[in-house]
Amino acid sequence: MNNNVYMDNGATSFPKAPGVGKAMNSYINEVGCSVNRGAYDSAFSAENIVFETREMIAGLFNFNKPENVVFTKNITESLNVIIKGLLGRGDHVVVSSVEHNAVMRPLMALRDRGVSFSRAKCDSEGNLDIEDFKRQIQKNTKAVVMTHGSNVSGTVLDLESVGAFCKEKEIPFIIDAAQTAGFLNVDMQRLGADAIAFTGHKSLLGPQGTGGFAIKDGLAEKLSTFIEGGTGSLSEMEEQPSYMPDKFESGTPNVVGIFGLHAALDYIVKTGVEQIAAHELEMTKRFIEGLGDIPEVSLIGRKDLSWRTAVVSLDFTGRDNAIIAHELSKRYGISTRCGLHCAPAAHKTLGTFPQGTVRFSLGYATTIEEVDYVLKSIREVLKVF
Repeated sequence: MNNNVYMDNGATSFPKAPGVGKAMNSYINEVGCSVNRGAYDSAFSAENIVFETREMIAGLFNFNKPENVVFTKNITESLNVIIKGLLGRGDHVVVSSVEHNAVMRPLMALRDRGVSFSRAKCDSEGNLDIEDFKRQIQKNTKAVVMTHGSNVSGTVLDLESVGAFCKEKEIPFIIDAAQTAGFLNVDMQRLGADAIAFTGHKSLLGPQGTGGFAIKDGLAEKLSTFIEGGTGSLSEMEEQPSYMPDKFESGTPNVVGIFGLHAALDYIVKTGVEQIAAHELEMTKRFIEGLGDIPEVSLIGRKDLSWRTAVVSLDFTGRDNAIIAHELSKRYGISTRCGLHCAPAAHKTLGTFPQGTVRFSLGYATTIEEVDYVLKSIREVLKVF
């Protein structure tokens, strides 16, 4: 086996889906034009691919309005567009205690503008306390924003219960699906979401620089715009268009990236999210079970496969996690992610702050041989360090 094992799919998937590179190369060398800005064949062809990609995202989320799928450069931008476009002085937001900084930093920035937030508790495995979530709702709660799956523990939050409560209280519900889109059935209707933010480069198996959000009309109408500028539409006006998706898509989009995302989504649709997830969880099970006889390793998060993704964080008890990660890379060619993973709140909840963890995030291309090699390498490293 080639002793270069990629275990950092939680940061970005690798390899990308078959056909992604070819589609991007085809756009660069054979199409090359922009979209919504030309009345010629290649422009129309590019526009068709972009709209088909919106349709694929909408289909993946069981959402019937592809024109309400907005493209951004990543999920961080998507969350900023929604959060900052919705909230103002006196507004309150509820989040979970395991949120990524893509949610927390925009909210921290808004504190100076009079926005407040509360954290619904998660336990030491990352499971959301639904009753505590309900207690955090206030009269001025303007939104609930939550991650679907923790990028630290891999625990999947019970957002269906959250969405049902938000619907009952008529509170907009916004989901961060960075770790779950392409891995779980992220059903907008079943989850009761008003908006789902996604990134193209993780489990959607597409290129970096792609992301966006799917948003229902009611919430889209409430949002102020994040940036304004040319959209290729209503060019006789200096005011921003109010219709979707132009309201939120100013400037030239990342068409080459969207071509790559289109190919990735085509692969996911043909293969099936369920089949991809089944393989990843099978590899995750083998990995977790293999850790059972290594006493120096503490598994962070759920021990079983229910309510989890293929993200597995380890704390090497009594050792420097950074050294372990470095040695796994240097000696064995194993790529992991060590540290706080842009989610200090999650590590505080899980009891791994400030030391962080070594995160092994398995992917659709992970093999049994690779899992066994990683387990063997961990055992050998622990004999030395």
